[in-house]
Amino acid sequence: MCGINGIALREGRVDEQRLIEMRDVLEHRGPDDAGVYIDGNIGLGHRRLSIVDVAGGIQPMKRGNASIVFNGEIYDHKESRKALAAGNVEFSTTSDTETILALYERYGRETVEHLRGMFAFAIWDAAERSLFIARDRLGVKPLYYVHHENGDLYFASEIKALLAANAVKPEVNFAVLQDQFANHGTSGDATLFAGVKRLKPGHTLEWKDGHIEIREYWDLSFEPKLTRANERDFVEEWREMFREAVELRLMADVPLGMFLSGGIDSSAIAGVMSRLVDEPIKTFSVAFDDPQANEHHFARLVAERFKTDHHETIVSPDQFFEMLPKLVWHEDEPLGFLASVPLYFVSKLAAEHVKVVLTGEGSDETLAGYGRYAKALKLLGIGERYEAVTPSFIRGAVRGGVAAMPAGLGRKLGRTFLARDADIENLFFDNFAVFPKKEQARLFSAKVREHSENEGPYAEYERLLAKTDADDTLDKLLYSDTKTYLHELLMKQDQMSMAASIESRVPFLDHRLVEFSARMPREMKLRGGTTKWILREAMAGVLPNEILTRPKMGFPVPLGKWLRTTHRHIVDEYVLSERAAARGIFDREYVASLAARHIAGENADEKLWALINFEVWARTFIDGEASGPK
Repeated sequence: MCGINGIALREGRVDEQRLIEMRDVLEHRGPDDAGVYIDGNIGLGHRRLSIVDVAGGIQPMKRGNASIVFNGEIYDHKESRKALAAGNVEFSTTSDTETILALYERYGRETVEHLRGMFAFAIWDAAERSLFIARDRLGVKPLYYVHHENGDLYFASEIKALLAANAVKPEVNFAVLQDQFANHGTSGDATLFAGVKRLKPGHTLEWKDGHIEIREYWDLSFEPKLTRANERDFVEEWREMFREAVELRLMADVPLGMFLSGGIDSSAIAGVMSRLVDEPIKTFSVAFDDPQANEHHFARLVAERFKTDHHETIVSPDQFFEMLPKLVWHEDEPLGFLASVPLYFVSKLAAEHVKVVLTGEGSDETLAGYGRYAKALKLLGIGERYEAVTPSFIRGAVRGGVAAMPAGLGRKLGRTFLARDADIENLFFDNFAVFPKKEQARLFSAKVREHSENEGPYAEYERLLAKTDADDTLDKLLYSDTKTYLHELLMKQDQMSMAASIESRVPFLDHRLVEFSARMPREMKLRGGTTKWILREAMAGVLPNEILTRPKMGFPVPLGKWLRTTHRHIVDEYVLSERAAARGIFDREYVASLAARHIAGENADEKLWALINFEVWARTFIDGEASGPK
């Protein structure tokens, strides 16, 4: 895992010092080595975290007319090398970086279709005078870019490198604020920084003579559905594919371990991994010093079952909030999820022992692990029947009655088909949003509403629903979440682990496993109220029953209690202060009311978290307050 960056100028020569400054702001991603390559108007930079072929995999790497900077791992590169060697292709290193270059010599732009792994790379083809940039299928590795009207292109693993190069002035992208505050982060290729875009997962970008062409090379297909003689065949096939995905991710020339939360995802990885290695697995877990937010006992149960070399860390509320500005700096955008903070602390713990960890991200979006899927499907099913038999004037009267109900009951029924249209946008996207559309109408100031896009916060989701080949409603929800919600989780995973200079790998997102899971029948994923059915069946007899049957909890963070009591001053400083209000982004009366209602006992922790993080982000990047390591 590394940090990459580059500059492609329409005219002139790349300034080496500018390229280096851009590169070295990413030192945390690659503290082991650094390099640059300049070919006139093209410059490539690289920070290296040495994992494979520690001595020989130095970058930027040149082979023939092509030079590359690469972030990630190609897990099947040895098999690719064997096939290439059979055709008399010679290698000078054992690194997967050189394998990509050798594949590029043979397949050109189609190289991406021959890679199994996580990656973001850029190849400068000196013969064609073109720059080819690619990102892995699921978006495990990040890639951001700025393309100027004059044709100049800047790209990097993190946005802060683009700012270091003065490629763009740090300004709020008002057009995406609706998206940002509904969906934990932006959903398409736009970011919260005006002028900065992300290369979408499964896409390539080619720059030549100042022009760029973006192409999608991979998409997730749900049809036609797979058939097997019986469901046990599905279970056994899925189990073997999962085992292979874990085994492939053990490829390393340095020590590795895994994050163990005690949930079924990380526990399943531990169960499989323990059978593939000779020595005890190094496992790491994190919790808070609050009895209601401490799940160490579940992790210990799994660690004991598989005799792991287990390590734990405890995070205090003071540590949680003190670290927030630094972690927003690392993530470049507001932290969409509370779990980002403990993830950083467990990454720091792991970095004392290993350089690589396996982690359980991705199973919820591929195997229907979130409770909201079952709730939405139930509401949609009943709601469609309700609308079919109930005249519109009666439905309107019912909506009016719901709106007039006392707050508690009104809020609960307001999330059902009695108060909403029975469609995916209203009963899924908006129903589980941080700030739904009605609240956004009160949240934002007139200035923001003026600059916001008219298409609303779910435009990207609607585009995805129109694009997918999924017929089943559950598959449509999984597709949209895989392309959006999952991306934010993966950026959290990447940037928090890289903040501690360790590499994280995600077996559940092996693209072959994801493709197989997508085309399984619905009941292999969600059966009645049982989520991730096939994973539970595959792990029966391997994991303790207490782990197999425990409901999904998410990472428990007692933020609501902290903001109501010991750390109420955080709300005062980042939500209610004159400095925050002076930005003119939010309606002061609504924000004050939200904070007051939370203090009085109504749970608004997720909304306050979004507001706190936005202000920390604005102070860090828009105001220019230094929060990162020097």
